[in-house]
Amino acid sequence: MDSTTARPKDASRTRERILAAARREFARAGFAGTTVRAVAAAAEVSPNLITRYFGGKEGLFVAATEVRLDLERVFEGPRGSLGRRLAEGIVARWTGMEGEDPLLVLLRAAGERAEAAEALAAFLDRESLEPLRRQLLRYGVAEPEALARARAVDTFVLGVSARLRVLRDDLGDRAELTDWIADSVQHLLDAP
Repeated sequence: MDSTTARPKDASRTRERILAAARREFARAGFAGTTVRAVAAAAEVSPNLITRYFGGKEGLFVAATEVRLDLERVFEGPRGSLGRRLAEGIVARWTGMEGEDPLLVLLRAAGERAEAAEALAAFLDRESLEPLRRQLLRYGVAEPEALARARAVDTFVLGVSARLRVLRDDLGDRAELTDWIADSVQHLLDAP
């Protein structure tokens, strides 16, 4: 980028541009294959700026993979349709965020970086497993069963995510995928 095309200075926008470029690079190349230079080039900034904002590649990775799920909206409604609501949210995320999904970045990096695996486990416990367990308790499911069912759903969704998002780019027919996930999750929620 030369000085004639320089962008106006806006630290917040620059930081977001760097994070978007980092998510794409980490999702595409994994942690080991991603360089600060590649992210800087994609974001059209100096590598020194990445160091200044994030302290280097490790800090950039942590910032780029920060993710939150808002399951409270999904939990509104009866237990009998929870699988459908969860499936719709999952598939919408998969098809709406593409390679910039921080969760996809964590999934891809979990096999190569202990820090990523720990971050993914902590994320799933905090953002998925525990909220689902609490919701099942609100539906009247007893404690040991609520935890077991939440773990089963969490494990299923993680496995499907790894299989379809990490190992394959083509998700197939969106409606069919949503139906299959909905039926599978509902079975895990309700099976005797």
